[in-house]
Amino acid sequence: MKKKTSLFYLFLAGLIVCLFVGSLAYGSVSIPPGDVWDILWGKGHERMAWQNIVLQARLPQAITALLAGASLATSGLLLQTLFRNPLAGPSILGISDGANLGVAIVMLYLGGSLKPLTGWAVSGYLTVILAAFIGACLVLGLIIYFSSKVKNNVMLLIIGIMIGYLASSVISILNYYAAADKVHTFVMWGLGNFSGVSMEQLPGFAAFSCVGLFFAVILIKPLNALLLGERYAANLGIRVKQTRALILICTGLLTAITTAFCGPISFIGLAVPHIARLMLGSSNHKMLVPVTMLAGSGIALLCNVLMVVPGTNAILPLNAVTPILGAPVIIYVIINRKNIQYFN
Repeated sequence: MKKKTSLFYLFLAGLIVCLFVGSLAYGSVSIPPGDVWDILWGKGHERMAWQNIVLQARLPQAITALLAGASLATSGLLLQTLFRNPLAGPSILGISDGANLGVAIVMLYLGGSLKPLTGWAVSGYLTVILAAFIGACLVLGLIIYFSSKVKNNVMLLIIGIMIGYLASSVISILNYYAAADKVHTFVMWGLGNFSGVSMEQLPGFAAFSCVGLFFAVILIKPLNALLLGERYAANLGIRVKQTRALILICTGLLTAITTAFCGPISFIGLAVPHIARLMLGSSNHKMLVPVTMLAGSGIALLCNVLMVVPGTNAILPLNAVTPILGAPVIIYVIINRKNIQYFN
């Protein structure tokens, strides 16, 4: 089993490296991999345009995809284990909808600035990031509050879905009364992208993402205990209530920061944990968590490459690509659910 797992790690690591290089070389302007290598190692290049494209656009975009994919996939795995539901995902608790609502309020109601609401003279893309993060954190706060009142995970799941419906309802009302150009801007943000993180913003995004992923690794032992049920986990000395709150905080942080910078991204958090389980044939989180992170990064990088339409300068929206990879996996899971063991 260890040899098999090591092979998975090597395969995924090699795949990620290839896709990462592909993300830097392939795009509306094709750049030979050798030239990309020279640019990355500071050897310079006679074509300054290529150097700017690689260092200022494609490199932060590829790193963002790497971290966002790992974050969303890990969030999905944590929620599927917590709720013992293979169809749970990062958006299931309404956290993504909270981020959407925050952005909708700023774009559709406040005219793209937080100043009318907070007095802060903040505008532009930073406003979108702050609005999404604040909206996601507010919903996360509600979920954590209800988790202290509701002991049943299924009921907490339903509360999260209802909060998502409420947020979607408010967004629909804002869309109805907003001007057409504002609606168009909001819709474009909602299609998702990995190019919204600049080189200056990348350290902050990376720091928050790595903190969330680190806490997910710390939760491996409690997650394995929860696979056997909450009562069994409690008998093993796991503080179930505190563990549930930590899982929600970790999931909320990863989902909020990714949605704030990249927009709502569908299917990666839902489908990738299943891909990792099918690859390993195990639900042991000691192996499943790192494989899920690597698989999430690989899938996100693959989507980043597939966004470029071959032979043209057109770039497809991210959420037009992710269902192509994610939907078949979910259909397979639903059809073969009885034959696949997800929870011990």
